[in-house]
Amino acid sequence: MRQILDFLTALRSNNNREWFNTHKDEYLLVKQKIESFTAELIEILKGIEPEASMLRPSDCLYRIYRDTRFSTDKTPYKTHIGIYLNPKGGKKSEYCGYYVHIEPGDCFVAGGSWWPPAPLLKAIRKDIYDNAEEYLGIINNPDFKAKFPSVGDDFLKTSPKGYPKDWEYIDLLKPRSFTAFTKIPERTLTSKGLLKVIREDFDLLKPFNDFFNFTIDENPELAFCRPRREK
Repeated sequence: MRQILDFLTALRSNNNREWFNTHKDEYLLVKQKIESFTAELIEILKGIEPEASMLRPSDCLYRIYRDTRFSTDKTPYKTHIGIYLNPKGGKKSEYCGYYVHIEPGDCFVAGGSWWPPAPLLKAIRKDIYDNAEEYLGIINNPDFKAKFPSVGDDFLKTSPKGYPKDWEYIDLLKPRSFTAFTKIPERTLTSKGLLKVIREDFDLLKPFNDFFNFTIDENPELAFCRPRREK
């Protein structure tokens, strides 16, 4: 893992095609290490999500090359590694999976529903409203809360349309993104105990993911409802 971090650190300071092409052999070695690490993640996830046995590293990894067509940032390469293990629907589905982010100074494990499109967001809020006690039992579980103390991102300033402002749990409905993440210290990332730590994080995330995935199971048309950019 140290070799991966060192390469990403150097790439951050030399994010151009000339440098990358000069260090292409080094990148290919890093790529191999990432693929092997992803295979290990799939193995540990199989013990939690049997459907993960169908995954291959290529199903979980993203290209290092950035799509700069719609961005003001024209640097050609990503300076992080994203690994997304989604046993139920793959990278392009709205089903929740398990995300591992590797970046110098910013490594973490995450799960949940990332910026769900409007139809899914509406369905998620309704399920939380209808099953608040179940949802609270998941996010307030002491072990979960110790690793994932904050749930959600980009909160509304008021209650979502259609819900009573005086509902005692109204804050549960205010996020626009229903994710949870926990940092991986660099000393853990480079230690022999890394896979054990990630396995524990995956275990804690499973009920959280299951809650949102049940929403999609009940509304299968939402599994691929995100608008796609035309190429």
